[in-house]
Amino acid sequence: MIAAASALAVLSGVIAAFTLSGAPAQAADKIEPSVRADLADDGTATFFLKLDDGADLSAAWTKPTDDARATWTFDELRHHAETTQASLKSILDARGAAYESFWIANTIKVTGDASLADALAGRPEVTGLLSERVAPLEEPTSTQDADASSAPQPGITQIGADKVWSQYGATGKGIVIANIDSGVQYDHPSLIGNYRGNKGGGNFDHAYNWYDPTGTCVTAPCDNNGHGTHTMGTMAGADGYGVAPGATWIAAKGCEARSCSDTSLLRAGQWILAPTDLAGKNPRPDLAPDIVNNSWGGGRGNTWYQKIIDSWRAAGIFPAFAAGNFGYGKCGTVDSPGDNQSAYTVGAVDATGTVANFSGLGPSSIATGKPDITAPGVDVVSTVPGSGYAKMSGTSMATPHLAGAVALLWSASPALAGDLKATAEALNNGATDKDDRRCGGDAAFNGVYGNGLLNIAKAVQDAPRGNAGVVSGTVTDKTTGKPIPMAAVTATGPQTRATATDAAGHFTLSLVAGDYTVAAKLYGYGDASARVTVTAGGTATADLPMAPAPSQKVTGIARDARGRAVPGATVELKGTPLPAVTTDATGRYTFPKVAQGAYTADLTAPEPALCYGGSTTPVTVDGDETADLNVPWRADALGWHCEDTRPDWADTRETLTLSGDEDATTVTLPFPVTVHGRTYATVNVTTNGTVNLLAPRLGDYQNVPLGDVRQPNGLLAPFWDDLTVDGRASVRTATLGQTGHRRFVIEWRDVRLSGTRDRVSFQVVLAETGGVTFQYRGLSGDAERGASATVGIEDAGGVTATQYSFELPVLRDGTAITFGK
Repeated sequence: MIAAASALAVLSGVIAAFTLSGAPAQAADKIEPSVRADLADDGTATFFLKLDDGADLSAAWTKPTDDARATWTFDELRHHAETTQASLKSILDARGAAYESFWIANTIKVTGDASLADALAGRPEVTGLLSERVAPLEEPTSTQDADASSAPQPGITQIGADKVWSQYGATGKGIVIANIDSGVQYDHPSLIGNYRGNKGGGNFDHAYNWYDPTGTCVTAPCDNNGHGTHTMGTMAGADGYGVAPGATWIAAKGCEARSCSDTSLLRAGQWILAPTDLAGKNPRPDLAPDIVNNSWGGGRGNTWYQKIIDSWRAAGIFPAFAAGNFGYGKCGTVDSPGDNQSAYTVGAVDATGTVANFSGLGPSSIATGKPDITAPGVDVVSTVPGSGYAKMSGTSMATPHLAGAVALLWSASPALAGDLKATAEALNNGATDKDDRRCGGDAAFNGVYGNGLLNIAKAVQDAPRGNAGVVSGTVTDKTTGKPIPMAAVTATGPQTRATATDAAGHFTLSLVAGDYTVAAKLYGYGDASARVTVTAGGTATADLPMAPAPSQKVTGIARDARGRAVPGATVELKGTPLPAVTTDATGRYTFPKVAQGAYTADLTAPEPALCYGGSTTPVTVDGDETADLNVPWRADALGWHCEDTRPDWADTRETLTLSGDEDATTVTLPFPVTVHGRTYATVNVTTNGTVNLLAPRLGDYQNVPLGDVRQPNGLLAPFWDDLTVDGRASVRTATLGQTGHRRFVIEWRDVRLSGTRDRVSFQVVLAETGGVTFQYRGLSGDAERGASATVGIEDAGGVTATQYSFELPVLRDGTAITFGK
């Protein structure tokens, strides 16, 4: 754990808060009491917005290379965050609020006042507002200086790492290892040689190799605590200190000094998946590490870091976590995030292999199999700042033994690299059983030692090396015989491994011995496969000729729910490299040549989306295909949506007593009107282009996005802006039609946009049969088309809204928008 004991107790509150699932019944219930307390203290607070469970990353394993997995995972996470956070960012931008978005956990850190907190809590996509906290770091359970030594440290020999060096020649070479910790002294004599930023000749490039979100030492690695340098030395240090001295290391400073803020931990977790330059810009997921050590944690039963761990795993990054230092013989004391299912969690033993008295014990209240394993964590000598060495104790010291062991395993057995499930099985099966049933379990697995004491020599011995072989081959065009580069090749059998062909169409996979189906896929070709048997030490050949797939025409029309053509929609044929196309004026799209196969047509509504949502439609191409696509309404939580309709401009004659820049009046309706399930007998009309269903005047001086619990609520906003009813303008009404089919019309005629010469005319039509229509006349120029206005409807609670636009010049002369179910 950070600073070895690392009981990040204060963190437990924010951790617990991040586990909220589903939207609370009331907006106020979403705001954590500590946020309310901060707001009451000085009027502002910093808090996190909890959103959904994040992007679906289940398809990451199908990507052909580790770099491709990381890049795909990064793209999916960022796209999901951009999509789901868009409306919230619009609100924050409109308020001028300070905020920071995190794509890896789909959360936003915000600083604002009570009105902003209430507005955000009212958004349906927000499930919680959670405090920003800083967690203290505790000192190691014991620390003392130590002399330099060239012999392998006792913990290294205890787990058999020295045997792996000598018997298999594996030292971790080719594996990149990282830690999230207090930093690293990069030029320590035992660490400088394999720092990825060391370019030789005394030259260093820290970009993409070091990240300090705390602002302590941004331009070059440092360690103002000592803990991070110690854990890195145990993982990758030279001179007998590191388990994997051949591994390359990078680092993120997720902890300020004696504390780790949740902000720094989130930033660091994001950087691990996509390292950046020193300014935190230009992410490169292809430079992500293979393994990340996390000797920090606090609290129990909390899943706030679970999304980050899952994202790492999707990218093929092995997540090692400490079990915590507050066991003291009590069961159920594994700290979070180490008690999360996705973490691989490490307890500590002493030189005799006996569990340390401080080591966190299982079981976990939220996961099975914790801790996963134990490793040396008592009196561990490793590197510290000042180019020295020190002896420390804690599960913080045990975890880097495990992280380094994974680097050894992967360098000795490339067939396991990136295969996290198979890697965990190899570590667990290789561990020396320790029978201690006081926290449940048996000799093979129990809540004290997990699967036992780490034995990397045994894990490597049993790994797919001697009993592994190779399958290689070339993917070619069946017609021309030419090699096909970038084909995805997957071997399925005792294990599943994937790669991509090189420029010569060649591929190689290291596999555990057994029978496999090797298959090649690439757009434009039919699939090809072959059965092979991989033998220990042998090389099997699987040449895969792929037949070019015939190309067919795919076309169709995008229509809305009423069967009307939708022009300007974007259609992308997923599973192909073909560029997206746009529907024409008749709603038609065409892909002239599409290789035969099964795909999905993803439709994105015209920009801005306005009344339409998107859709996904399966398309199987086995001949010329006609695939018409549905363009659904973008409905709110109560089922209301908007649609563009034909205007029916009404002649209004009765003038309301409204004038000036800020005025309102109450109007009795000729028939009751129901909006969002609530019925009204009167409405309140304002000079600022709104109909307030609840009150004459409740703060509509500045338009904001709808779906905001701040007043005004219960709003019809045909053109909410700062408007003036001067001598040339008027606000009028009319009742039209026969009983049962009447329409009540409110018209703003030639009202002026305050401070400009622009004027607008628009009407709200309330139908006795249900629904609300906005219609417009005489619009020209961006200001008159809504560049600074809010358009849409909002329910009485301010939580549910159908917003047509916010400060977008999208209104058109002679058009109408109807809202209803």
